[in-house]
Amino acid sequence: MTLDPFRTLRVQLALLVVAALTGAQLISLWLFADERSLAVRAALGFEAAGRAANVARLIEEAPEELRMSILRAANSPLVRFDLANEPTVQHTDHSDRGLVEARIRTLLDDDYSRDIRVELHEIQGQILPLPHLSQEMAEMHMAMMRGDLSAVEMNLSIAIAGGRWLNVGTRFERPPIQWPIYAMLTFALSAAVILIVIFWFLMTRLTGPLRRLVGAADRLGRGEDISDLPMVGPTEVRDLTSTFNRMQDRLTRFVADRTRLLAALGHDLRSPLTAMRVRAEMVDDDETRDSLVASVEEMQSMVEATLTFARGLAGSEEAENVDIGEFLEVLKSDMVTPFELDGGPCVEARIRPHALRRALRNVIENAVRYGGETHVSYQVRPDEFIITVADNGPGIPAPELERVFDPFFRLERSRSLETGGHGLGLSIARTIIRGHGGDISLSNRDEGGLRATIAIPFAND
Repeated sequence: MTLDPFRTLRVQLALLVVAALTGAQLISLWLFADERSLAVRAALGFEAAGRAANVARLIEEAPEELRMSILRAANSPLVRFDLANEPTVQHTDHSDRGLVEARIRTLLDDDYSRDIRVELHEIQGQILPLPHLSQEMAEMHMAMMRGDLSAVEMNLSIAIAGGRWLNVGTRFERPPIQWPIYAMLTFALSAAVILIVIFWFLMTRLTGPLRRLVGAADRLGRGEDISDLPMVGPTEVRDLTSTFNRMQDRLTRFVADRTRLLAALGHDLRSPLTAMRVRAEMVDDDETRDSLVASVEEMQSMVEATLTFARGLAGSEEAENVDIGEFLEVLKSDMVTPFELDGGPCVEARIRPHALRRALRNVIENAVRYGGETHVSYQVRPDEFIITVADNGPGIPAPELERVFDPFFRLERSRSLETGGHGLGLSIARTIIRGHGGDISLSNRDEGGLRATIAIPFAND
């Protein structure tokens, strides 16, 4: 029987833990990147504001002939300075402008007598170099901005003594999401430690007892004798194990009591039947004597069949692994009644060989007796193997397909043991097959005859 590893509790819980850790890391990374973006924007904005305030102070304090030199020295690939008669910023429209403006006024020791204008806006798509830059500086700008990115542009216009304006323009991209190698190693190490602990816990404390419980339940359903399971694992697993042990004890006592009752009844009937047989022999009328003796013999035969049925219920044969193909071949060679056997794939199953041989013999003999030519085949499914017994007889009326499994029920009403038997063969067969965890069903074939289908599941390892 194949088992999908992704359907096991251990693998599913491990995948769930990894998914939860990964989700938590991604959320943390997203929050970190957003906070980092805001922090970088603020830092760059404050840095640009500081540079602008310093350049404005230098220009106001420097002679006219040095002002252009100061502007050239202050320019960079991402920040440009320009001295003009008109401001480039006509209005302010960003919430962050107050902080930048306050920063500039603080550095200039300004008491709000100077006009300072701030403009912030985002740039999406292809980022072009700042205007009025040299070719070399434009190339450096493109390299730093890396082309198609999301950037923030800040423009400043600061009033300078003499009626002129210092216009400042700067651009800085949003910092890319970064996951340092150490963070990746920490995540991998944390996941590995958690998974190791989970697997250890599940294997030793949870899945181990559960797997033993599954195996014990399967063996109990097959009629095997099993001892009480040890009480290990978490409280819930211990409670489940304790409940299973109590259920097993109750079922065992219940079946044993019924079997002993049936066996005792059959045994105790022997003595009065023997006495009746002796008294019947003393009857003078031949016809009456023969009738009484025949009835007593039939009752004795039924008692023996009942004892045989009880022994089948109380059988304690050990289960073993058997090749089903070889098992059926041996059965065919041992049986007196002939039947056709189709081979199938090689497969091993855990069965009680003597009990299952008895069940199959009852079914096959019943098919040969009432159906004549009988054909036996088997096939393998993922969780079970199927044995089919088909005959060419008259079949059974649909309402009687289940009743024939009742003890002592016979379709043949003559009560003759030569033609009808005791009516226990199929009952014994179903009892044994169900003792293996399987079942048997009957159906009428479309082409005529009866088909018995025996399905027995593979034992859980």
